[in-house]
Amino acid sequence: MRHARRRIVRRGARLAAVGGLLCGGLMVTHAMASEPSDTSRVTGSSAQAAADTGSELVSRLGTSRSAGSWIASDGRPVVAVTDTAAAAEVKEAGARAKVVRHSMSDLKSATESLSSASRVAGTAWAVDYTRNEVVVQADSTVSGSDWSRMTKVADGIGDFVRMQRTQGTFTTRLNGAQPIFSTGGRCSAGFNVTNGQSEFILTAGHCGPAGSVWFADNQGSQQVGRTITTAFPGSDFSLVQYDKGRQTTAGANVVAIGGGNGVRITGAADPTVGQRVFRSGSTSGLHDGKVTALNATVNYPEGTVTGLVETTVCAEPGDSGGPLFSEGIALGVTSGGNGDCTTGGTTFFQPVTKALTALGVQLAGQPQASAGSPGQASPAPSVSASQGAAVAPGSAAPGAVEPVGTTGDAETLVSRLTNPRNIGPGMLVIAGSLIALVATRYIRTEQDRKAYRRQYAQSWG
Repeated sequence: MRHARRRIVRRGARLAAVGGLLCGGLMVTHAMASEPSDTSRVTGSSAQAAADTGSELVSRLGTSRSAGSWIASDGRPVVAVTDTAAAAEVKEAGARAKVVRHSMSDLKSATESLSSASRVAGTAWAVDYTRNEVVVQADSTVSGSDWSRMTKVADGIGDFVRMQRTQGTFTTRLNGAQPIFSTGGRCSAGFNVTNGQSEFILTAGHCGPAGSVWFADNQGSQQVGRTITTAFPGSDFSLVQYDKGRQTTAGANVVAIGGGNGVRITGAADPTVGQRVFRSGSTSGLHDGKVTALNATVNYPEGTVTGLVETTVCAEPGDSGGPLFSEGIALGVTSGGNGDCTTGGTTFFQPVTKALTALGVQLAGQPQASAGSPGQASPAPSVSASQGAAVAPGSAAPGAVEPVGTTGDAETLVSRLTNPRNIGPGMLVIAGSLIALVATRYIRTEQDRKAYRRQYAQSWG
């Protein structure tokens, strides 16, 4: 079994590795030495104000006069426009304008043409607002003939479609025989959510079909819950109901970052291009990066997923389903990508707001949605436009840090998962073998499973 190396230096801050599950749903990750323990830190997303300004202007101008928005390096919103009148309107609203050749209608038409072409596993595309182009990526599994065929499709659309080869393979972040188990393999829990009556874990849809049983220990003796609904492919989210629908503890809306501290999640929102974001997962811990594109399409070997968030955050096998957040705001759950946390790579995320709406739930620990709108996303704390413009994306933090207290069942769960005696290599192999036998009932025959594992042994999943 492959054990990833856990050493990272990020802006001079060393991250100490810790793995596991907190309070039945949120991941215990690396401690971030440079992160202050001041719990008075403002949790409102500074990037959200700039994002709101940009999205409002794009909505006002329409798809024929605008072509997306993003956050500049100084934190101010930038809006791509197609004419000088629209540029003047953007400047009047306090944002920057960039005049471009192709409108959002043109860019969407290009992605629709790509989607209508024959599907090629190992490819992905997304709109790069900053360059006013559609970028098509193909991983190492795409053959020369498929690459040539897709290049012809791109040439037929126009010169604003850029073809790009990438290393590694685009796969989901699922991995078997690791400490956190379901019948479909190993994943990371995302966020605790509720429908007002029962509590659930929001995670990735590719982690397992409905009926998958989740365990908190590698022996498969401590059952956490069962997947009751899943969306994959197409989307990539699922809902795991806790056993007996139990209520989560007081720390249910805190993502632990190690060292006895955690980041409190105060709401949910959509990310924006240029925003600095953070991801935690049970394999590689806490890592950060930047949002590079929205509404990305990825052709995984298992199927196509659309509407994803493209980022520069790294991830590794077993990180699937882990939470994406920034400034205490939930943004998404880990879907897949290429690369690892040693060489870097691209990671795609399922937007959390779309998942919440589709499932009719909201983040646990938040004010209940009004009647008639059970799937309404938790709003981000109000931040003025001037505040958002004053903070550069690079200075964004995960959120307010506070001590993480655990009692009762939650304490037992954390202690079991972080106890080295419970995750020895021998026990992992035994538990993984048992889970693999069960997983074949849901995903493929044993022969296909072995072939799949051989094909992707050197990449995610």
